[in-house]
Amino acid sequence: MITHVLAVVAVTDISASREWYERLLGREPDNVPMDSLIEWQLADHGWLQVTDSYSAGSAFINLAVDDLAGHLTDIAGRGIRHGPIVPVSKGVELCTINDPDGNTITFVGNFRVKY
Repeated sequence: MITHVLAVVAVTDISASREWYERLLGREPDNVPMDSLIEWQLADHGWLQVTDSYSAGSAFINLAVDDLAGHLTDIAGRGIRHGPIVPVSKGVELCTINDPDGNTITFVGNFRVKY
């Protein structure tokens, strides 16, 4: 039985990325198990791991938020630039940003488990 989901984002500079992700998430990491790995717990059993790796820039992470417009206002206040909110299907809205290495993070508004 699977008990946790760990989304991994590869970056080229762990120190610079730590600062950027701290601004994005509005807090320091929950865990730093080693110099090349930092972790944030985003849900009861869901973690975001940021790690040094040669494959930096190829991750795609979707993060569902309860208030997309409010969340974007919040991260903009912490210096994270974002594009427009894009309506897609069945009321779902998306807004995509990129971290300094080009990893893609999409915030999902009006997410639901079943459509």
